[in-house]
Amino acid sequence: MMDSFDPSASSLGKDVDPAVMHELLQIRSSIDNFDATLVYVLAERFRATQRVGVLKAEHRLPPADPTRESMQIARLRRLAEEAHLDPAFAEKFLTFIIDEVIRHHQAISDGTAPLPVTPGSADADTRA
Repeated sequence: MMDSFDPSASSLGKDVDPAVMHELLQIRSSIDNFDATLVYVLAERFRATQRVGVLKAEHRLPPADPTRESMQIARLRRLAEEAHLDPAFAEKFLTFIIDEVIRHHQAISDGTAPLPVTPGSADADTRA
């Protein structure tokens, strides 16, 4: 698939000083790299949580684990503070991810979710 992303696309007018635009594009290039990294890291995280969902379903464990979730949120808030990131934002972000994971675990438990695919497996090769 061809990527139509244009890293120099901008709605800023042509009145912007070329040196300023150059610096802006350099910074945005770093941001674009971070965004791509986030997507790949989230994909890996969800592959792992899908395996957890299968294990929970096989052993009739509940999709959610409130104790672990609250401990993870507290841990992430501490990490956010250390990294000088707004802990409230970090909590919202993790809560969003946890809610999605629980939804996936429930679907796996109900038998309404496709089984997870591990990269490099025969199934992964046919779904590429």
